[in-house]
Amino acid sequence: MTTPPLPYAPDLDSHPPYLHPPYASTILRAPSRPLIPLPQGHNELTGPVFGTDRVVPGDSDLTHQHAGDPIGERIIVAGRVLDTGGRPVPGALVEVWQTNAAGRYVHSLDRHPAPLDPNFTGSGRCLTDPDGRYRFVTVKPGAYPWRNHHNAWRPAHIHFSVFGASITQRLVTQMYFPGDPLFGQDPVFNSIRDAAARERLVAAFDLSATRPEWALGYHFDLVLRGPAATPFEGRDL
Repeated sequence: MTTPPLPYAPDLDSHPPYLHPPYASTILRAPSRPLIPLPQGHNELTGPVFGTDRVVPGDSDLTHQHAGDPIGERIIVAGRVLDTGGRPVPGALVEVWQTNAAGRYVHSLDRHPAPLDPNFTGSGRCLTDPDGRYRFVTVKPGAYPWRNHHNAWRPAHIHFSVFGASITQRLVTQMYFPGDPLFGQDPVFNSIRDAAARERLVAAFDLSATRPEWALGYHFDLVLRGPAATPFEGRDL
């Protein structure tokens, strides 16, 4: 029987800490004692990954999930999931969720007085291809207030989740848009101390991914570990 490898030790300057007082809710939910790593057993390594529903190509187009077209600016977000050595990760489940163009989530706890869009649910998923590529069609999300501090607004962003070989191997992060004026006052974005790591959360405008007369394109790679790793929320999940 082999000894399980020790948990990966992330660069704490490149990943957000559990406790970041400017992000007020972390004061209540951050662990107050050192975490105890538990080795993964047979159940964790062989358990379900993708749920009970099949992942189909239409799941990645958030603009065609209802009878009509959603309101807002159509965009295409594409990139690759890469490992530590820059190698593609094929067959990974990539999920996204976001607000609509008015900055509102389809969730009972979202009481932001912005309109819901009956033609936009705000979630999608896909599997990476043999080259580790993914692609989503959606609308650009809106900024929204969140009451963390006086006049607090979240920059426009899309949440990303990447599943590995089992349901316990999941990483969650956020993708932002270039030039957002709200970056400077957002404690979530600025909980990452390293400026270069923060920039890895900002998508790049990609004219080659743009579909003429239909949607603008953005490029966003997800790098799982190493010096170019994408900063993730909740380390070592």
